[in-house]
Amino acid sequence: MKFIVDDMLGKLAKRLRLMGFDASYPKTSTDSFLTKKSKEEDRILITRDTELTKVQGVNAVLIHSTKLDEQLKELAAALKLKINPEKLVPRCTICNRELKKIEKEKIKDKIPSLVRKLFHEFTYCSKCKKIYWKGSHFERMLKDLPA
Repeated sequence: MKFIVDDMLGKLAKRLRLMGFDASYPKTSTDSFLTKKSKEEDRILITRDTELTKVQGVNAVLIHSTKLDEQLKELAAALKLKINPEKLVPRCTICNRELKKIEKEKIKDKIPSLVRKLFHEFTYCSKCKKIYWKGSHFERMLKDLPA
C-alpha cells in the first residue's frame, strides 16, 4: 500500500514512514500535482481537502482530525489497516527510503554516548545518512498502531 500525503498532514506522513509505509510527501504541491501523482503511481491520496476526494479516478481518504493519533485511527478505519509491529520495515522520515541495519561500531562516533550505552540496534538512511534507533518514541508509536 503506497500513499501520497498532502501538505496539511506532514506528521502523519512521517509516522506512516516509520510504520513502514511508502508515503510520498511533496511539501509544496498543487492539487493537480497530487491527483496526477496519485493516479500515475497508484498511491492512495491522504488529504484534509474535501474537494480532492471528489476527483474522478483518485483513490483518496479524507482525514478530519488535526491530532496525529486520531488521524491514524481514521486512516486505519477507512482502509481497514492492520499493522504487525514485528514486520515493520521503517522508512526515513525525511526522504521515504527504506532504512538499512547498521552495526553500532560503525556509527559510534555519530550517536550520543547515552544512546550508545542504552541501545544496540540501529538503522540508517543511505541517502540522508540519518541514524535511527528504537527509543521511547518507538514505544509510544507502537501504542498508536491500529491492531
